Amino acid sequence: MTNTQRRTLQTILTHFVLIVLGLIFAAPFLWVISTAVKPIGETMTSPPKWIPSEIKLSNFPDAITYNSKELGYIPLLVYARNTIVVTILCVCGAVASNAIVAYSFARLKWRGRDTFFAITLATMMIPFPVLMVPTFSLFKALGWVGTFRPLWVPAFFGGAFNIFLLRQFFKTIPSELSEAAKIDGASEIRTFTSVVVPLARPALTVVAIFTFMGTWNDFLGPLIYLVDQKTFTLSLGLQAYQTQHGGTPWNLLMAATLLVILPLVIVFFFAQKVFIQGIATSGIK
Repeated sequence: MTNTQRRTLQTILTHFVLIVLGLIFAAPFLWVISTAVKPIGETMTSPPKWIPSEIKLSNFPDAITYNSKELGYIPLLVYARNTIVVTILCVCGAVASNAIVAYSFARLKWRGRDTFFAITLATMMIPFPVLMVPTFSLFKALGWVGTFRPLWVPAFFGGAFNIFLLRQFFKTIPSELSEAAKIDGASEIRTFTSVVVPLARPALTVVAIFTFMGTWNDFLGPLIYLVDQKTFTLSLGLQAYQTQHGGTPWNLLMAATLLVILPLVIVFFFAQKVFIQGIATSGIK
């Protein structure tokens, strides 16, 4: 076998393995799409049918107007509004607070900076279940349980991973730019907002997308803090399609799931280039 034939064979095998792995990883998502357009009678057949006998696009409007036997009408649009409000507040809070803290760790010199940064990183080692009870007690004492505040207020106090990511990016920005701005009379705040922040757009986009995805998909937070059905978010509202005694409309549940994840796909599609650039330049690979 010649070298050319060996390279061709390796290329074919590589593509074959990648295609198989891609199909394996995509299988759950393809099954959701298939079930979302099936008639209800074909959702639980054995063996499973990947291709429905009839494409029922009416499942999507039916999912929005579905009446649950246990909870009654499921206000999916109200859940969407609640989710959008919480997500926007979290994204704004996370981008602003993490950028300020990361700038302080990366570009300012103050006593104990490295120690505080090490403590900040160490907080990533604390699992959420350890913090769940004291955090719930704090918010209950503040009278915030049953409101959106426990879901978005913590975003305005920064997160260890996002601070680390932005700090790594800020350290790659030449210090000569900041020094030149200060020579021109710019204050520290003006240097941060006019020089550093515009250059850090890819890294800030990564933080915004991570926060958007985390908040949009968050199930545990709303489950703990929200008690009124009118304040539920989309991830919590999807649970209403499932019944305790069987008879779950899987086709409508999958249709509603597709509608819920659609904004995530759109956001990632439009921000994909900046997102990858931010990941690559911040050293998080």
